[in-house]
Amino acid sequence: MKEIDKNQIMRERLLQARSSPAKAYIGLTVGDVGLRRFLIYEFLTSVFGSMPGGLGFLLRKKLYPRLFKNSGRGLILGRNVTIRHPDKITLGNNVTVDDNSVLEGRGGGIVLEDSVVVNRNSMLLAKTGPIHLGSRTTIGSNCVLASLGGIELGKSVLVAGGCYMCGGDYHMDDATHAIMDQGAYSKGPIRIGDNVWIGTGAIILDGVTIGPGAMIGAGAVVTKDVPENMIVAGIPATVIRNRA
Repeated sequence: MKEIDKNQIMRERLLQARSSPAKAYIGLTVGDVGLRRFLIYEFLTSVFGSMPGGLGFLLRKKLYPRLFKNSGRGLILGRNVTIRHPDKITLGNNVTVDDNSVLEGRGGGIVLEDSVVVNRNSMLLAKTGPIHLGSRTTIGSNCVLASLGGIELGKSVLVAGGCYMCGGDYHMDDATHAIMDQGAYSKGPIRIGDNVWIGTGAIILDGVTIGPGAMIGAGAVVTKDVPENMIVAGIPATVIRNRA
Protein backbone atom coordinates (compact mmCIF):
# COMPACT_ATOMS: atom_id res chain seq x y z
CA MET A 1 0.00 0.00 0.00
CA LYS A 2 1.35 3.41 -1.01
CA GLU A 3 0.49 6.54 0.96
CA ILE A 4 -0.37 9.59 -1.14
CA ASP A 5 1.32 12.92 -0.38
CA LYS A 6 -1.40 15.16 1.05
CA ASN A 7 0.01 18.19 -0.76
CA GLN A 8 -0.65 16.50 -4.12
CA ILE A 9 -4.42 16.28 -3.53
CA MET A 10 -6.23 18.93 -5.58
CA ARG A 11 -8.35 20.10 -2.63
CA GLU A 12 -5.22 20.88 -0.63
CA ARG A 13 -3.63 22.69 -3.57
CA LEU A 14 -6.72 24.87 -3.97
CA LEU A 15 -6.69 25.76 -0.27
CA GLN A 16 -3.08 26.86 -0.62
CA ALA A 17 -4.08 29.12 -3.51
CA ARG A 18 -5.58 31.65 -1.12
CA SER A 19 -2.14 32.86 -0.06
CA SER A 20 -0.82 33.31 -3.62
CA PRO A 21 -3.50 32.91 -6.32
CA ALA A 22 -1.20 33.66 -9.26
CA LYS A 23 1.48 31.21 -8.12
CA ALA A 24 -1.13 28.56 -7.42
CA TYR A 25 -2.71 29.04 -10.86
CA ILE A 26 0.63 28.56 -12.58
CA GLY A 27 1.34 25.51 -10.43
CA LEU A 28 -2.00 23.91 -11.27
CA THR A 29 -1.92 24.62 -15.00
CA VAL A 30 1.70 24.22 -16.12
CA GLY A 31 3.89 23.65 -13.07
CA ASP A 32 7.47 24.83 -12.80
CA VAL A 33 8.28 25.34 -16.49
CA GLY A 34 9.33 28.98 -16.52
CA LEU A 35 7.57 32.20 -17.46
CA ARG A 36 8.08 31.88 -21.22
CA ARG A 37 6.39 28.48 -21.49
CA PHE A 38 3.59 29.64 -19.20
CA LEU A 39 2.91 32.64 -21.45
CA ILE A 40 2.92 30.42 -24.56
CA TYR A 41 0.45 28.09 -22.84
CA GLU A 42 -1.82 30.98 -21.86
CA PHE A 43 -1.77 32.47 -25.36
CA LEU A 44 -2.44 29.24 -27.25
CA THR A 45 -5.15 27.90 -24.96
CA SER A 46 -6.90 31.26 -24.57
CA VAL A 47 -6.91 32.21 -28.25
CA PHE A 48 -7.30 28.87 -30.00
CA GLY A 49 -8.77 26.49 -27.40
CA SER A 50 -12.41 27.26 -28.13
CA MET A 51 -12.04 28.43 -31.73
CA PRO A 52 -14.79 26.75 -33.80
CA GLY A 53 -14.79 25.22 -37.25
CA GLY A 54 -12.05 24.03 -39.53
CA LEU A 55 -9.80 27.01 -38.81
CA GLY A 56 -9.74 26.23 -35.09
CA PHE A 57 -9.03 22.56 -35.84
CA LEU A 58 -6.14 23.40 -38.17
CA LEU A 59 -4.56 25.94 -35.84
CA ARG A 60 -4.69 23.59 -32.83
CA LYS A 61 -3.25 20.82 -34.98
CA LYS A 62 -0.33 23.05 -35.99
CA LEU A 63 0.34 25.01 -32.80
CA TYR A 64 -0.57 22.81 -29.84
CA PRO A 65 2.14 20.13 -30.29
CA ARG A 66 4.74 22.58 -28.98
CA LEU A 67 2.99 22.49 -25.60
CA PHE A 68 3.56 18.78 -24.99
CA LYS A 69 6.61 16.84 -23.88
CA ASN A 70 6.37 14.96 -27.18
CA SER A 71 3.70 14.91 -29.87
CA GLY A 72 3.58 12.80 -33.02
CA ARG A 73 2.01 13.65 -36.35
CA GLY A 74 -1.71 13.71 -37.08
CA LEU A 75 -2.89 15.17 -33.76
CA ILE A 76 -6.62 16.02 -33.60
CA LEU A 77 -7.83 18.22 -30.74
CA GLY A 78 -11.47 19.26 -30.39
CA ARG A 79 -12.80 22.46 -28.90
CA ASN A 80 -12.38 23.35 -25.23
CA VAL A 81 -9.91 20.57 -24.43
CA THR A 82 -8.37 21.38 -21.03
CA ILE A 83 -4.67 20.59 -20.83
CA ARG A 84 -2.78 20.80 -17.56
CA HIS A 85 0.95 20.20 -17.15
CA PRO A 86 1.43 19.49 -20.87
CA ASP A 87 5.17 19.10 -20.32
CA LYS A 88 4.31 15.74 -18.68
CA ILE A 89 2.12 14.54 -21.56
CA THR A 90 3.43 12.43 -24.44
CA LEU A 91 1.29 11.81 -27.53
CA GLY A 92 1.96 9.30 -30.29
CA ASN A 93 0.92 9.56 -33.92
CA ASN A 94 -2.72 10.11 -34.93
CA VAL A 95 -4.01 10.74 -31.41
CA THR A 96 -7.54 12.19 -31.17
CA VAL A 97 -8.92 14.06 -28.16
CA ASP A 98 -12.52 15.21 -28.63
CA ASP A 99 -14.39 18.29 -27.38
CA ASN A 100 -14.49 19.25 -23.69
CA SER A 101 -12.07 16.55 -22.56
CA VAL A 102 -9.38 17.00 -19.89
CA LEU A 103 -5.77 15.82 -19.96
CA GLU A 104 -4.02 16.48 -16.66
CA GLY A 105 -0.46 15.22 -16.32
CA ARG A 106 0.54 16.98 -13.10
CA GLY A 107 1.25 13.88 -11.01
CA GLY A 108 2.73 10.92 -12.83
CA GLY A 109 2.28 12.11 -16.41
CA ILE A 110 0.22 10.80 -19.34
CA VAL A 111 1.29 8.72 -22.34
CA LEU A 112 -1.13 8.16 -25.23
CA GLU A 113 0.37 5.83 -27.81
CA ASP A 114 -0.41 5.81 -31.56
CA SER A 115 -4.05 6.07 -32.68
CA VAL A 116 -5.52 6.49 -29.18
CA VAL A 117 -8.97 8.11 -29.20
CA VAL A 118 -10.39 10.00 -26.20
CA ASN A 119 -14.03 10.86 -26.86
CA ARG A 120 -15.78 14.01 -25.71
CA ASN A 121 -16.27 15.01 -22.08
CA SER A 122 -13.78 12.44 -20.79
CA MET A 123 -11.13 13.16 -18.15
CA LEU A 124 -7.66 11.62 -17.83
CA LEU A 125 -6.31 12.82 -14.48
CA ALA A 126 -2.79 11.77 -13.54
CA LYS A 127 -3.05 13.06 -9.99
CA THR A 128 -0.17 11.32 -8.20
CA GLY A 129 0.26 8.32 -10.51
CA PRO A 130 0.80 7.93 -14.26
CA ILE A 131 -1.72 7.08 -16.99
CA HIS A 132 -0.57 5.03 -19.98
CA LEU A 133 -2.88 4.06 -22.86
CA GLY A 134 -1.61 1.57 -25.44
CA SER A 135 -1.97 1.98 -29.19
CA ARG A 136 -5.47 1.92 -30.75
CA THR A 137 -7.16 2.14 -27.35
CA THR A 138 -10.45 4.07 -27.33
CA ILE A 139 -11.98 5.85 -24.35
CA GLY A 140 -15.72 6.48 -24.72
CA SER A 141 -17.57 9.70 -23.90
CA ASN A 142 -18.00 10.85 -20.29
CA CYS A 143 -15.34 8.55 -18.81
CA VAL A 144 -13.10 9.37 -15.85
CA LEU A 145 -9.63 7.88 -15.34
CA ALA A 146 -8.30 9.28 -12.06
CA SER A 147 -4.86 7.93 -11.15
CA LEU A 148 -3.33 8.03 -7.70
CA GLY A 149 -1.35 4.79 -7.98
CA GLY A 150 -1.23 4.37 -11.76
CA ILE A 151 -3.58 3.32 -14.58
CA GLU A 152 -2.25 1.21 -17.47
CA LEU A 153 -4.32 0.14 -20.47
CA GLY A 154 -2.86 -2.16 -23.12
CA LYS A 155 -3.34 -2.13 -26.87
CA SER A 156 -6.76 -2.08 -28.57
CA VAL A 157 -8.72 -1.67 -25.34
CA LEU A 158 -12.31 -0.57 -25.94
CA VAL A 159 -13.82 1.45 -23.08
CA ALA A 160 -17.49 2.34 -23.54
CA GLY A 161 -19.08 5.58 -22.37
CA GLY A 162 -19.54 6.55 -18.74
CA CYS A 163 -16.85 4.28 -17.27
CA TYR A 164 -14.86 5.15 -14.15
CA MET A 165 -11.40 3.97 -13.13
CA CYS A 166 -9.97 5.17 -9.84
CA GLY A 167 -6.43 4.19 -8.86
CA GLY A 168 -6.61 5.26 -5.20
CA ASP A 169 -8.72 5.37 -2.03
CA TYR A 170 -9.12 7.19 1.30
CA HIS A 171 -8.47 5.99 4.85
CA MET A 172 -11.67 5.82 6.87
CA ASP A 173 -10.80 4.10 10.17
CA ASP A 174 -11.26 7.16 12.40
CA ALA A 175 -14.99 7.88 12.67
CA THR A 176 -14.31 11.07 14.63
CA HIS A 177 -12.74 12.84 11.66
CA ALA A 178 -13.91 13.57 8.14
CA ILE A 179 -12.77 10.94 5.65
CA MET A 180 -11.26 13.62 3.42
CA ASP A 181 -8.88 14.58 6.25
CA GLN A 182 -7.54 11.08 6.93
CA GLY A 183 -5.25 10.81 3.95
CA ALA A 184 -5.27 8.84 0.70
CA TYR A 185 -3.48 5.67 -0.36
CA SER A 186 -3.20 3.31 -3.30
CA LYS A 187 -3.24 -0.49 -3.31
CA GLY A 188 -1.36 -0.41 -6.60
CA PRO A 189 -2.03 0.46 -10.22
CA ILE A 190 -5.03 -0.54 -12.28
CA ARG A 191 -3.71 -2.74 -15.12
CA ILE A 192 -5.83 -3.67 -18.14
CA GLY A 193 -4.44 -6.04 -20.75
CA ASP A 194 -4.63 -5.94 -24.54
CA ASN A 195 -7.94 -6.38 -26.40
CA VAL A 196 -10.19 -5.89 -23.36
CA TRP A 197 -13.76 -4.60 -23.80
CA ILE A 198 -15.24 -2.62 -20.90
CA GLY A 199 -19.01 -2.08 -21.12
CA THR A 200 -20.96 1.11 -20.53
CA GLY A 201 -20.86 2.52 -17.02
CA ALA A 202 -18.44 -0.04 -15.58
CA ILE A 203 -16.33 0.89 -12.54
CA ILE A 204 -12.78 -0.45 -12.09
CA LEU A 205 -11.43 -0.03 -8.56
CA ASP A 206 -7.97 0.46 -7.11
CA GLY A 207 -5.32 -2.22 -7.62
CA VAL A 208 -7.33 -4.40 -10.05
CA THR A 209 -5.67 -6.28 -12.92
CA ILE A 210 -7.78 -7.34 -15.92
CA GLY A 211 -6.24 -9.97 -18.17
CA PRO A 212 -5.96 -9.74 -21.96
CA GLY A 213 -9.11 -10.44 -23.94
CA ALA A 214 -11.47 -10.11 -20.97
CA MET A 215 -14.92 -8.52 -21.24
CA ILE A 216 -16.48 -6.41 -18.49
CA GLY A 217 -20.28 -6.19 -18.56
CA ALA A 218 -22.16 -2.88 -18.57
CA GLY A 219 -22.55 -1.40 -15.10
CA ALA A 220 -20.20 -3.90 -13.47
CA VAL A 221 -18.15 -2.96 -10.41
CA VAL A 222 -14.79 -4.73 -10.64
CA THR A 223 -13.24 -5.15 -7.19
CA LYS A 224 -10.78 -8.01 -7.85
CA ASP A 225 -8.57 -9.33 -10.64
CA VAL A 226 -10.15 -10.73 -13.81
CA PRO A 227 -8.32 -13.60 -15.56
CA GLU A 228 -7.52 -13.60 -19.27
CA ASN A 229 -10.51 -14.00 -21.66
CA MET A 230 -13.09 -14.10 -18.87
CA ILE A 231 -16.48 -12.38 -19.12
CA VAL A 232 -17.55 -10.79 -15.84
CA ALA A 233 -20.65 -8.82 -14.83
CA GLY A 234 -22.58 -7.67 -11.79
CA ILE A 235 -21.98 -5.81 -8.52
CA PRO A 236 -19.46 -6.90 -7.49
CA ALA A 237 -18.37 -8.40 -10.81
CA THR A 238 -18.28 -12.20 -10.97
CA VAL A 239 -17.23 -14.59 -13.73
CA ILE A 240 -19.97 -15.48 -16.25
CA ARG A 241 -17.94 -17.63 -18.61
CA ASN A 242 -14.69 -18.01 -20.51
CA ARG A 243 -14.84 -16.57 -24.02
CA ALA A 244 -11.76 -18.45 -25.25
